Amino acid sequence: MRKSRITTLAAVIATVAVTVLGGATVSTAAPAPGARVTASSDGFALDGQPWWPTGFNAYQLATNWSVNWGCGAMVDLDSYFSALPPHSLTRFNLFQTLAINRFTGQLDFGPMDAVFAVAEAHDQMLVPVLAPQDGACEDGVFKGRQWYADGWTTMTPGPRTLMSFQDWMRTAVDRFKGSPSLAAWELVGEPETSTCTDAECSWWTRTCEPDAAQVLRDFFDTAGADVRARDPRTLITAGFTGGGQCGTQGDEYQFVSASTYVDVVQYHDYGADGVPLPGDQWNGLARRLEQAAALGKPLLMGEIGELAGSCATLADRATHIGTKIQGQRDAGAAGALLWAFVPDPRPTDCTYDIGPTDPLWDVVEQFGSWGPGTTPGDT
Repeated sequence: MRKSRITTLAAVIATVAVTVLGGATVSTAAPAPGARVTASSDGFALDGQPWWPTGFNAYQLATNWSVNWGCGAMVDLDSYFSALPPHSLTRFNLFQTLAINRFTGQLDFGPMDAVFAVAEAHDQMLVPVLAPQDGACEDGVFKGRQWYADGWTTMTPGPRTLMSFQDWMRTAVDRFKGSPSLAAWELVGEPETSTCTDAECSWWTRTCEPDAAQVLRDFFDTAGADVRARDPRTLITAGFTGGGQCGTQGDEYQFVSASTYVDVVQYHDYGADGVPLPGDQWNGLARRLEQAAALGKPLLMGEIGELAGSCATLADRATHIGTKIQGQRDAGAAGALLWAFVPDPRPTDCTYDIGPTDPLWDVVEQFGSWGPGTTPGDT
């Protein structure tokens, strides 16, 4: 773990200039005291004890086909949360569309309320993601540069939309900010400020404007301030892919992450199976860890995924990911979440599916820690 250089400040908006990088003032502002989960350059703490969280992306937890359109298969929430090792962390979709009753067209928080209630009953922690970059399980529309500039504040009419993202963000924060299972807010999963040049916003036709990083930074500064005003205590994590996407290429990653309202940064790791620090000198994980350390902010491995099933054995995948997590923890990462838990894995297909009996559950238990120890498995 990295040694502490910047400690948590007990203030709602206590802005402190730390250093200057690339011509941009880097500042930090800690949430107000009182949250169960806190962050510093050392990493995370849960209930005042050092915490190296592990767990899963379980995006579909709020799926309930009797109420909403869903996103993936329905999950037995009690079975899922009770099977997790103590003090685990789960990242899941808290999209506006999952709060809309598909039969009445009105807000219906029942499925979301159930996720928080069952997580609380088992004392497990959550990172809700308020919107997806690619529009999956939402409106299907990729969020381009203009969305981050001002589109997030306006409503786009549709059967799965009742309000703007700004209003949804406020609604969700107001409703769930008091949950003892809330670890951090994530505004957008894998944000990038590419400019779309065709109706489908195909990846091979997108462009990246010179102000892409500034637009993304402004979004976090403005939307993050809104969240912090409504929920002064809870951390905000930027769900960056981290691999050089538009707006966070090279040094831009550090510039955007320096936002006062980004408390935790992320990196998403696919490919390079068994390699703890993938990527190059500009956009690789080693560089991202250096940038996070310079900012005094923890870096969460928000997604670690490897294909298995028909293309590789589950046992080999578990070994590879165990090697990754060990190396990433040693290098300074602050936690690791695997992609992705599903209740209905497809063993005859080549997928990222992690079912209820996958050996990766043992990896999650092996590396998660809570308490004074700083090595995997300490409690």
